[in-house]
Amino acid sequence: MHLASDARALNHLSTYHPIIIEGMGGYDSREPEAVTEWVVSGLNQHWHARPTGKPKLLIIQGDPLEPRGISAITARVAKRLGINRGLVCLDEAIADYHARDADRDNVIIECRYSQLAAALDAHNAGALSRIETQIDRHLNDKNAQRHALGKPPLKDYFSDFARLQEVTKASCQAICGEITVAHTANEIHPFSVTSFYTVTRDLGLIDASDSVNSLSFLQTQ
Repeated sequence: MHLASDARALNHLSTYHPIIIEGMGGYDSREPEAVTEWVVSGLNQHWHARPTGKPKLLIIQGDPLEPRGISAITARVAKRLGINRGLVCLDEAIADYHARDADRDNVIIECRYSQLAAALDAHNAGALSRIETQIDRHLNDKNAQRHALGKPPLKDYFSDFARLQEVTKASCQAICGEITVAHTANEIHPFSVTSFYTVTRDLGLIDASDSVNSLSFLQTQ
């Protein structure tokens, strides 16, 4: 797929209401169809209380398609809602495999992390630096916890993917003026990339009211 110029891709993105769903990768043991039903129900409850006038676009973040986990779930959610998807990948200089292996089915907008990072700082000067600082603090805290448990530190890629996750949300909010964030499970593993989701909330870049909080019936396995 041809990668649009910064202005064209981001201008197109600005016309949508972005949806970001965070959760476990292919190691998720749950049936994706069941999780999809729960997520869609939670999203619809959320939009009933907080309707949007924009068309919706489900933003995915480069996960290769797998039988289970976040890539399987987001593909099904988009189909159930009858909406298209947007794709954000790490730049090739950061992870050369990421864009190469991404699932592009039903994707109508594609951009790179660097495009969204630049757009975020253009909308909110210093926001990118604040996100990076907070992620580094979280990494240090998590690695200290792991050391106390006799575990090795988190892999280096955690920093890149935590930045991708949090910058994508903050920039989508800044570009589009609205966002919906949902998780595929209530219980989030403290040493997962998803566990960094509090960074943008703590910095005031994402409002807690923009997150689906009606998934209390979700059960992790």
